[in-house]
Amino acid sequence: MIPKVFREVIDLGDGREISIETGKLAKQAHGSVVVQMGKTMLLCTVVSNYKASPVDFLPLTVDYREKFAAAGRYPGGFFKREARPSDGEVLTMRLVDRVLRPLFPKDYHNEVQVMIQLMSHDEDVMPDALAGLAASAAIQLSDFPFETPISEARVARVNGEFVINPSRAQLEESDIDMMIGASADSVMMVEGEMLECSEEEMIEAIKFAHESIKVQIAAQVRLAEAVGKKEVREYETAEENEELGKKIHDLSYDKCYAIAKQGTSKAERSDAFAAVKEEVIASFTEEEIEEFGHLVGAYYNKSQKEAVRELTLSEGSRLDGRKTDEIRPIWCEVDYLPSTHGSAIFTRGETQALATVTLGTSREANKIDMPSYEGEETFYLHYNFPPFCTGEARPLRGTSRREVGHGNLAQRALKNMIPTDCPYTVRVVSEVLESNGSSSMATVCSGTMALMDAGVQLTKPVSGIAMGLISDGDRYAVLSDILGDEDHLGDMDFKVTGTADGITACQMDIKVKGLPYEILINALNQARDGRLHILEKLTDTIAQPNGDVKSHAPKMVTRTIPNEFIGALIGPGGKVIQEMQKETGCTIVINEDPVTEEGIVEILGTGQEGIDAVLAKIDSILFKPVKGEVYEVKVIKMLDFGAVVEYMDAPGNEVLLHVSELAWERTENVSDVVNMGDILKVKYFGQDPRTRKEKVSRKALLEKPEGYVARPPRDNNRGRNSGRRDNRGRDNHRDDRKPRDN
Repeated sequence: MIPKVFREVIDLGDGREISIETGKLAKQAHGSVVVQMGKTMLLCTVVSNYKASPVDFLPLTVDYREKFAAAGRYPGGFFKREARPSDGEVLTMRLVDRVLRPLFPKDYHNEVQVMIQLMSHDEDVMPDALAGLAASAAIQLSDFPFETPISEARVARVNGEFVINPSRAQLEESDIDMMIGASADSVMMVEGEMLECSEEEMIEAIKFAHESIKVQIAAQVRLAEAVGKKEVREYETAEENEELGKKIHDLSYDKCYAIAKQGTSKAERSDAFAAVKEEVIASFTEEEIEEFGHLVGAYYNKSQKEAVRELTLSEGSRLDGRKTDEIRPIWCEVDYLPSTHGSAIFTRGETQALATVTLGTSREANKIDMPSYEGEETFYLHYNFPPFCTGEARPLRGTSRREVGHGNLAQRALKNMIPTDCPYTVRVVSEVLESNGSSSMATVCSGTMALMDAGVQLTKPVSGIAMGLISDGDRYAVLSDILGDEDHLGDMDFKVTGTADGITACQMDIKVKGLPYEILINALNQARDGRLHILEKLTDTIAQPNGDVKSHAPKMVTRTIPNEFIGALIGPGGKVIQEMQKETGCTIVINEDPVTEEGIVEILGTGQEGIDAVLAKIDSILFKPVKGEVYEVKVIKMLDFGAVVEYMDAPGNEVLLHVSELAWERTENVSDVVNMGDILKVKYFGQDPRTRKEKVSRKALLEKPEGYVARPPRDNNRGRNSGRRDNRGRDNHRDDRKPRDN
């Protein structure tokens, strides 16, 4: 039976369009769509269990995978099958998850699985920009309880003009690259990087993307209506007990307010709040606890949240006693680790990050092999968040999605400040040692100082700050440098990084609907003040990058050589380059530049002597004597028919000085004129056409003796056939041979 297919088209206004189709594929899923732009096609399916999971949160899984077949390629490595997701896929999963999760009801605990697959790839279309649209469109065709359709769009500014969902080539030329997630009336998620743009330019880009998102949402609504919108499923809702909630509020609110007002440390606060909770529980009988004890914790947490938020809104005070725009105390230190190429500690309040820098050659570049993108990064940052940094003990399950996301944000904040002529591959690793509020921004700060300590000539130092928001609709407070609790209890988490001249990266998650742009602008301006304050602390610690790398760190020198000499530098089976590395202790990497058609030689070594030795060897290999020029040479080998000499300007380049070219007089023994180790001058005559060997002469530089008569040149053809016998032993010169009898 031919399936009935429903299709909606979104016109991007510049000749490009996006289509959303359903009814052909994956019909047993609770919702499925195929989103296509150009030749890029994403299949998204959504499924949710009808029975609630025994957890007190939404068990939502967003999975995004790129199939190598979509780009006509095989997976790399030994096993020819897609395995664990790449960092790029994880980052796309996070972008979609952060917009979807807040729109499910808080009491919906049924497991939800959103699976998005790249089935066909177009080099001019970046698939991650379509993933949010695909997820929301599939959910609109399901019976899930979901507040409102959303979509995501990438916005770039190319040559001063904003572009929606640009190609990768356009992105290379842009100075703004942001992904925006939004509903029809609210911006909910922002993430991206910029080349020091202003706050006003950033807001302009968000507004431009939001207008395109509204068009995409309208197409989803039309598709759902055409298919027939399903009734929202019934599910087990959380039990409500207003009387119990009021009792717990009365017992705990004032006490929580008083604790919040004391401005104590995280540990002291936690102990005090825990003590109040124990008092609340103790006020109930065993029978009451047995009947509705599972609600006590929920109502207490609600009361605590209301108290903390009210303190900030009414008195402008925060959990640790700070004002809304106040930054926690900061101390920094560089060069803390003696063996690393660069290191720095950044501590802000109860958040601490230790960053290290390692310098290497292009061989250490981070290779990216995805169906939608192949390339490499010569600057990359890794972020580690161990459980002890929050005083917890939990199993280590490998790198988490959160670690990948926070590391990517810090990397994007710093990468455009690495100079384009930096010869090194640079790796930054951030170890979060304490965490109570924005360890990713601490990573940016410690990373900046570690890079400067390592001698990487940053264009400008970068700092970062996390902003928060508390709003009740009528009142609002923007919070600078938020704590972990303020992130949890607040309505916004907005991270902004930048230099003194502009924003370099941002990440924003908004939990309230209809946030006015006025509040967003105020938050950005307040963030700029805080960012500059933190930047001043960094530059007080290390004002500018060190002039050179550390004595134990490798020095990098690059040379370009014509492609024709690459083989000579490598040698047969790599013999020449391996011997050089062994003798000098340097690492040598050779790459071919397809543009200039030259070889780029990277020499990495800790000792200048070794680097100089490699450079001398390269000069030797590149050396070409000029016909008619005079060169100084050294005798390195004595032969019966001459001496082998080595050019002093190019050690390793040898040539034969024939015995006949030693002197004008007849030379019986080579040692009568020169000996081992002698240094003399010779004239270069180029290649001898007769022997096809290079010819040099000492005697050409000597004055010709008086009365010297050159011997006549030998006639090599004279008598060549005279007196010779043929293969039958007969004289070839005889003409009176008798014919042979047959």
